[in-house]
Amino acid sequence: MIQTMSHGESQWFALYVKSRSERVTEQCLSGKGYEAFSPVYESRRKRSDRMVIINSPLFPGYVFCRFDVTKRLPILTTPGVVTIVGPGNIPEPISPAEIQSLRCVVTSGRAVEPWPLLRQGQRVRIESGPLSGTEGVLLTVKNQLRLVVTITLLQRSIAVEVDRDSVRPLFEQRADYVRQTPLQAAG
Repeated sequence: MIQTMSHGESQWFALYVKSRSERVTEQCLSGKGYEAFSPVYESRRKRSDRMVIINSPLFPGYVFCRFDVTKRLPILTTPGVVTIVGPGNIPEPISPAEIQSLRCVVTSGRAVEPWPLLRQGQRVRIESGPLSGTEGVLLTVKNQLRLVVTITLLQRSIAVEVDRDSVRPLFEQRADYVRQTPLQAAG
């Protein structure tokens, strides 16, 4: 059962959680009937005698949850939850498009990694393949095109490799992005 707002629709929020408790908090919220997720990525770490693959949170210290903000007490009393993210302790919902893009990238099967927050770059939409419909900012890193998806409220981003043929520019004007052609963005 997913919690809904009185006008029929719940919203996504970022929950700030205790250090290293993302998975446990996500499971507790799911057990209470809320839609919650804490996306992870695989990283290779060298141990003294071998290499190991570790699943680490893409957004350390945060869990995303959909709920009715007017009924937030069950969320705030969940083990691990510190607060609901927002300016001045006022919960601020996350754009559904950002959550949809984040989920699409995480479930695409492609290599994903945390990425620094961007202020400039070309906004693009992926038109084909497993990331179709995903929007973000296009960059080139080590001669590979990457789509960077940002959760604005958290000021955090993630990056995924993309194919040049699947990228189409978005022509919306946003104050926090510089408009340029895909070739300029791709380097």
